[in-house]
This record gives sequence, C-alpha cells and structure tokens, in this order.
Amino acid sequence: MQFAKRLQPLQFNVFADMDKAKAKALAAGRQLIDLSLGSADLPAASHVVDAIAQSLYDHNTHGYLLFHGTQGFRQAAAQWYEQKFGTAVDPETEVLPLIGSQEGTAHLPLAILNPGDFALLLDPGYPSHAGGVYLASGQVYPMPLRPENDFLPVLADIPTPVLAQSRMMVLSYPHNPTSAIAPLSFFQEAVAFCQQHNLVLVHDFPYVDLVFEEKEIEDSKSIAPSILQADPQKTVSIEFFTLSKSYNMGGFRIGYAIGNGELIRALRQVKAAVDFNQYRGILNGAIAALVGPQDSVKVSVDKFRQRRDVFVNALHRIGWQVAIPKATMYVWAKLPQPWSQNSVEFCTQLVEKTGVAASPGAGFGKFGEGYVRFALVHEPGILETAVSRIAEFL
Repeated sequence: MQFAKRLQPLQFNVFADMDKAKAKALAAGRQLIDLSLGSADLPAASHVVDAIAQSLYDHNTHGYLLFHGTQGFRQAAAQWYEQKFGTAVDPETEVLPLIGSQEGTAHLPLAILNPGDFALLLDPGYPSHAGGVYLASGQVYPMPLRPENDFLPVLADIPTPVLAQSRMMVLSYPHNPTSAIAPLSFFQEAVAFCQQHNLVLVHDFPYVDLVFEEKEIEDSKSIAPSILQADPQKTVSIEFFTLSKSYNMGGFRIGYAIGNGELIRALRQVKAAVDFNQYRGILNGAIAALVGPQDSVKVSVDKFRQRRDVFVNALHRIGWQVAIPKATMYVWAKLPQPWSQNSVEFCTQLVEKTGVAASPGAGFGKFGEGYVRFALVHEPGILETAVSRIAEFL
C-alpha cells in the first residue's frame, strides 16, 4: 500500500514518544503528574454548561448546522472583538466558526499555498502550524526565536529567495511554548512587512486572556494585542481564537477565524469540503461564554498566576533558575547540565524515574532544543510535589 509523500514530515512526533514513556511509567507503578499537555483542568462556567444542557432537549438543535445557522455565534464573536479591541467586525463576511483554532491553522494553508510554496513559522512554535503546511505540500521556513530578542522573530533575517517563494507568515502571541508577549509595535512591523511582500499574516491567538501583567502594553486596549489592531482594515490579516483557554471549553472544540473577508471566504470553501459545523448546542454555550459574565475568566487567570508563582518559586529553591512567564499556562525552562542539548532524553528519563511528565523543547522545533515546557495544569500542592520529584531526579 502506498501513501502520499506529504505524510512523511508528519511521521516524527516527539509527543507520541512521550506518550509511550508515560505509559511505561504507569506500567512500572509510578504515580503520574502530567505537566506535558496544555489542557486546562478547570471547568467551564456553569452558565455555559447550562446553555449546552438546555439545548439537548430542543430537537431543533439535532440536525446539520449550516453557515446561516451560525449567525448568532458570529454576531457574538464580532461583538466580543469590538468590545475587547475596539475593532469593527462584520459578522457576515469576517467571522467563521471553527472546530477549535487548530482546525483553522491546519486548513488555511490548503487555501493559500501551492506545492513548494514557503510558510514562515515561529521556531519554537506550536507543532500543528507546520502540520498544516505539510498537508498542503508546502515548505516551512523557521523563524528563530531567541531570548536575546524577547522570543520575537527578526523579520530582516529572512532570506530574499525564501521571501520570493513565501505566501504566508504565522505568528502566535502570547506564545506557546515560550510564554512571550508581542507588543503592538511588533505587530505593526509584521503587518507592514507582509503588505510589502504580499504575504498572508496569520495570528493564532488562544492565550489572549491568560496574561499576568498588571498594565496594558503600549497603546493597545488589551494586555495582549490583537493583530487586527495593527491591521484595522484587515488588509492581509486573519486571526484564530479558541474558547479552550479563556473559557475552559477545550473538550467542546469551539473557536473561530476573524479577519480579511477574502481569507475568511477561502477558508470557508475548504471547510465546506471537509465538515459541517459543530452541534448547535455547543455554539449556544459559546455564545453564553462570549456575551455572559466574564468572572470565570478572571478566576482562571488568578489560578494560573498562583500556580506560576508556586512552581517557579519551587524551582528557584532547588537551584533551577527559570524566567517568570508573563502569560500562558506554561513555564519555558532552560535545561541544566548535563541535559542542555537533549530535551527528549531528559523528559523521557524524568517521567520514567519520577512520574513527572513534561514536554521536550525539541518537539516545538530546532530552536526549542535545550528547553523543556511545563504546563501548569494541576493545583499548587501537586506542582510542589512535582518539583520535589524533579529535585530528586536532578
């Protein structure tokens, strides 16, 4: 049996290897503390769950849901953006519901790239961004993120021959895995760069609310700016938002694309060939999340801030000096010797010997090597226990 060549770049998966290591640790009787996956352990708000539950008894929600039937959700998304970022949005032409933002980042390259075209991606970066490019038979050009540049790419370093063959740039701030935040001035630079070089600018934006800074960044209305604030006319930009992080709805798989009308229409064409929309009840829950009380968002942010402080302080006490993350639910830690260039081996041995699972930096790209990512998805007491085990391992 023969398979498409586009599958070849997808065969190497560090996280699949980590799953095997976790299974081995469980089989050996280890008590697993899984800090490797960014899946929040917090519940969705009660008014969100109630909206979904009430929908179950309405037989009108049991059929297929086509685009017109998503109007209420699209209007709620547009209203949310206008209130949060001061950016006017047309819910009819500039919003598209998605089954999580990962669907958008995976499908959009199919609408933009021809075989052999380049996509400019952050390295380290979220693995599915590269996966979507490979499925479209495109090429990835990694933009290195280094601490001396605040984990922002240096756009001037992209080679001219690569730019000539590039069709899209993908950014994502607050950033997974480094937890860096991009200022509005960088987004303005990126928009101008993409306009100059005729590139589509994609911004994956799941961590907009998980920011621990106390003051706004520059002249942005939000602590974490939207790419649309740098491109209010939506000339080249499209942004993906998911309700997985802000509203703890990861399992419900609901998000949306927002931005340039032509890009939204192109992504909608791809989506129409692949799937219908989610169950209408889930959209009803998402509407309740976007337009209802926002108290649960603040509660989640406060919990992750507390966990960050507990975990980082505990690492500092055992002599592992890590930067204090300003955003997201992750700690991006530079590995100590002798593990500084072997993150996979470190994580494999750590989980097998202690039951503490983390994500190796190499899984996020070449420039992630030398780091490890911890997800703060447990209560403070468990995080303290995890650091105690790490101390014994080190």
